[in-house]
Amino acid sequence: MRMIHARPVLVLLFVPCLVLLSWLNVPSFVYSATPEEIGLKIATEARARDDGFGNFTAREVMVLRNKQGQESRRQLRVKVLEVAGDGDKSLTVFDEPRDVKGTALLTHAHKKEADDQWLYLPALKRVKRISSSNKSGSFMGSEFSYEDLSPPEVEKFTYRYLRDEPCGDLTCTVTERFPVDKKSSGYSRQVVWQDKDELRTWKVEYYDRKDEHLKTLTIGKYKQYLDKYWRAGEMNMVNHLTGKSTDLTWTDYQFLTKLKARDFSKTGLKRAR
Repeated sequence: MRMIHARPVLVLLFVPCLVLLSWLNVPSFVYSATPEEIGLKIATEARARDDGFGNFTAREVMVLRNKQGQESRRQLRVKVLEVAGDGDKSLTVFDEPRDVKGTALLTHAHKKEADDQWLYLPALKRVKRISSSNKSGSFMGSEFSYEDLSPPEVEKFTYRYLRDEPCGDLTCTVTERFPVDKKSSGYSRQVVWQDKDELRTWKVEYYDRKDEHLKTLTIGKYKQYLDKYWRAGEMNMVNHLTGKSTDLTWTDYQFLTKLKARDFSKTGLKRAR
């Protein structure tokens, strides 16, 4: 699927904006809505549709691929806890291969302030805090950064609606989001494709601080759980500067488990299982 990035002139946005406002149940008299307001509306509605999932667990296979196509494979487990009034808490634990077994990443996301992240390294038997200045660093040699592993909370970005366009068999809205805290983000902006029916994210382009196209994330094989919540089965992150890529395959989603807040504590990180 080839998509062309463009920045439409506001005059050309007028009619598409009215159509989008109607689709988002915005009153018809709001003709003066700006692309920024529409972009925020899309992000807010997408979050609202995912509210209430409670918690879930899943398994991942991570495949790291270098420029020559050589691969290395890892197996992980993920636990996520929804937190009322704040960002989600997540725990990622490596099971295989042996050299990374027991490595665990704990993330406490927040709506406005910087996320808290800790990495447990079993070889050193210590917990390392991931500082804000290191959030753009590679997570365990993958093309996903620590920043990428935090949920994109609505309040941490400003938005701008760009256009609608076909994406496969769907019609997607294309929006830009800009980090509010520019110093702690490795990106100047992100361009996001979401289908209009379910607001699922299918593609994200990441632009570095020089506004060069650094990475592209494509997402697919969505399934719906509890008759409401959509979760992806595949993710692929490509680094356009290095030629490297990382695939994530998600399986065995389990919702409404017995996870508690204490399962996501820093003190228990060394005992993560």
